[in-house]
Amino acid sequence: MMTTHEPDALPEDDDLAGYDVNGRMCIVTRESGSPDELIRFVAAPDGTVVADLKRELPGRGCWVKADRSLVDKAVAKKLFARALKSDVKAADDLGANVDRLLAAQLMQMMNMARKAGQFISGSAKVDAAVRSGAALAVFHATEAADDGVRKIDQARKAWHLGMETEEEIPSYRFFSESEMEGLMGQNAFIHAAVLAGQAGEGVVKRAKMLEQYRIGGQSRAAGGAGRQKQ
Repeated sequence: MMTTHEPDALPEDDDLAGYDVNGRMCIVTRESGSPDELIRFVAAPDGTVVADLKRELPGRGCWVKADRSLVDKAVAKKLFARALKSDVKAADDLGANVDRLLAAQLMQMMNMARKAGQFISGSAKVDAAVRSGAALAVFHATEAADDGVRKIDQARKAWHLGMETEEEIPSYRFFSESEMEGLMGQNAFIHAAVLAGQAGEGVVKRAKMLEQYRIGGQSRAAGGAGRQKQ
C-alpha cells in the first residue's frame, strides 16, 4: 500500500482503484483525484506515450492531473517510464498534443450537441438563451468583437443577479473561427451557447477539462478562458 514514506512506490495496475480512497494518483504531484480530474496515459505499441482520453486503451496506465505544466514536467523528468515500468518515450511535444486532442474532443462534442438541438449559435439566439436561463454555458471565437462579447456578458450578469444564482453562466473563449472551421466546417461560430441535455452537458464537461488543462485548474470561466500559448 502507498504511504507517504514510499514516494516511489506505484500500484501494480492502475485499474485496481483500491490503493487509494479516491481512486487514482497523479504521477507528478502524488495527489489523488477522480478520473474526471486526471488524464490517463499508456504506452503505445511503438513504445511512445499516448494520452487515453476515453480511458479505454488496454494495458498498464498512469495518471497526470489535467494541467499542461504537469504533463510537461512528467516528460522532462521521465516520469512516464518509471510509472509504466517500461522503456517508453514521451515526445517533447506531448503536452501540446494533449491540448490538441482535448480541443478536438470538445469540438466533436459540440457537433454532437448541435445535431441533438442542444447547441445554438448567433449573438441574438445566445443572448436570448442566457436571459431565459436555458444556456448552460456560452462560447466565443477568440476574434469575436468586444462589443458582442460584452452584450452577452451583460446578459449573463443579469441572469445571475436576477435569479440570485451562486455563479454566472460560464463563458469560454478557446478557438479562432479558422480553427473551428478545420474541425467543425460550416458549424464554426462567433458566439454560441450550449443547452441542457446529455450532449450539452458533455460539452460543458469537456470545456471544463480543457480550461483546467490550459490554466492549471484556476478557473476563469466567469470571464472567458483564453487560448493556450504554444
